[in-house]
Amino acid sequence: MSNPPSGMKKGLTQYGDQGFSLFLRKAFIKGAGYTDAALDRPVIGIANTGSAYNPCHGNAPQLIEAVKRGVMLAGGLPMDFPTISIHESFAQPTSMFLRNLMSIDTEEMIRAQPMDAVVLIGGCDKTVPAQLMGAASAGIPAIQLITGSMLTGSHRSERVGACTDCRRYWGKFRAEEIDAQEIAAVNNQLVASVGTCSVMGTASTMACIAEALGMTVPGGASPPAVSADRIRIAELTGAQAVQMAKDRLTIDKILTAKAFENAMRVLLAIGGSTNGIVHLTAIAGRMGFEVDMQALDRMGNETPVLLDLKPSGAHYMEDFHDAGGMATLLRELKPLLHLDALTVTGRTLGEELERAAPPFQQDVVRPMAQPIYPQGGIAVLQGNLAPGGAIIKQSAAHPDLMEHEGRAVVFENLEDMANRIDSDELDVNADDVLVLKNIGPQGAPGMPEAGYMPIPRKLARAGVKDIVRISDGRMSGTAFGTIVLHVIPESAIGGPLAYVQNGDRIQLSVKNRSLQLKVSEAELARRMRERPITPPQADRGYRKLYLQTVTQADQGVDFDFLRASEQRGTIPGNKK
Repeated sequence: MSNPPSGMKKGLTQYGDQGFSLFLRKAFIKGAGYTDAALDRPVIGIANTGSAYNPCHGNAPQLIEAVKRGVMLAGGLPMDFPTISIHESFAQPTSMFLRNLMSIDTEEMIRAQPMDAVVLIGGCDKTVPAQLMGAASAGIPAIQLITGSMLTGSHRSERVGACTDCRRYWGKFRAEEIDAQEIAAVNNQLVASVGTCSVMGTASTMACIAEALGMTVPGGASPPAVSADRIRIAELTGAQAVQMAKDRLTIDKILTAKAFENAMRVLLAIGGSTNGIVHLTAIAGRMGFEVDMQALDRMGNETPVLLDLKPSGAHYMEDFHDAGGMATLLRELKPLLHLDALTVTGRTLGEELERAAPPFQQDVVRPMAQPIYPQGGIAVLQGNLAPGGAIIKQSAAHPDLMEHEGRAVVFENLEDMANRIDSDELDVNADDVLVLKNIGPQGAPGMPEAGYMPIPRKLARAGVKDIVRISDGRMSGTAFGTIVLHVIPESAIGGPLAYVQNGDRIQLSVKNRSLQLKVSEAELARRMRERPITPPQADRGYRKLYLQTVTQADQGVDFDFLRASEQRGTIPGNKK
């Protein structure tokens, strides 16, 4: 049996004559100065997500150069190509609205262009999941290169970093604890270099998840963006991509059920972003796996938070790197991991841990016996307000509010909240429960990170630092507070959340994993009958495609037609 086409012979343009197709392709690429000897090598694609709008990827040119060096040292031919690049603060209406578009772009460019393996360069929150989703669907050998975290800054001798400290200082400004001059000064210090947020936000979470999945070279998650370590990781990534191409180590051999379960363990143990669940679910869906949220919650009972990083702890990503990075964390989690899961090196996770540098004394990763938080960072809730489930980042919540009943103060949408949240006339007190509707996958659209509702100004001035908040949207992984998110079904398609009224009583019990609207079934049915919901629609374009095909949070907010057609199982499975 002959080997499938590779290198420049792969995926020839259809002219009806394959010989002519190859002849024409080589003629054009030789116009760039390539020789036949270069064109005979394994071709390694490099997805270039550099963009002036994306400072999280500001080191992309240096990374690409290092990847190319690694590819050529290993005997391959590097070919970088552009794709969509998404930055959290520069994407309207929200980065999540564009994640699936970036995944389609990534998948189709991998399919359309000849490459034997692909290096995926990503960092900012939605770019890594988009790339992993697209590569999972494309099916060729793929390896992730994280852009790396930014450095921390200093404000009046206090160490600060984006973006937990962004929210903390903005909260002080809203509460009139600091003035306009100070908030302007700290604005210059929060982001001290290019790179992703320096706390355990979504970007750092996805970096750790990518390494836990086996999709990066060992140590690929933690080096800061502007460090020599990050450049060396890039060179190693390029060399490893060549070896993966030679070995035909396709992505389906890496992204197995065991790999996803390892990633879920890590998500829980790092106090990771709640967005990590949505992204992991989407990537798993591309591989034909469903995520059992209740089983994930049970997994959290035996997986404590070990990583002392903001917002659940005190440190920053560069401290995690100095403490040994993922190898240090994975050693602590070893009894709970599938050590036989394969990685991009062709070795198992267990083998890589044996090869890692020996442990040393540090205070960023806690031992299992002395965790930051006794359970996993994320808890899964259910009840008549969230029949399909909801989540809360319990490790970043206020302990006094996790068992709470209060009066609902309802905002119908983002505009309603913006218009009223700062009004002195708002009828609200610290024991109430803020409810924000219509910010789910279809509602805004794009499931914005508005679930981190600001403390009403009148309460902030009075010194209130936290209040129970509930929505069908998301929040940044850098955020903190007693915040219930991802309520399923969302209000825009007629979920119970749509029918909550001002003054209703809501009961939250994290201990019992319960979220209850204290309204009778008959009354709820009456409200639904009298006010049927029409889901949002669009006339044309990407927004129309999005609204017609996007799934709920429990299926990763992916497009239904992009999920695998054949199911391979449910994760997490039975306990080891």
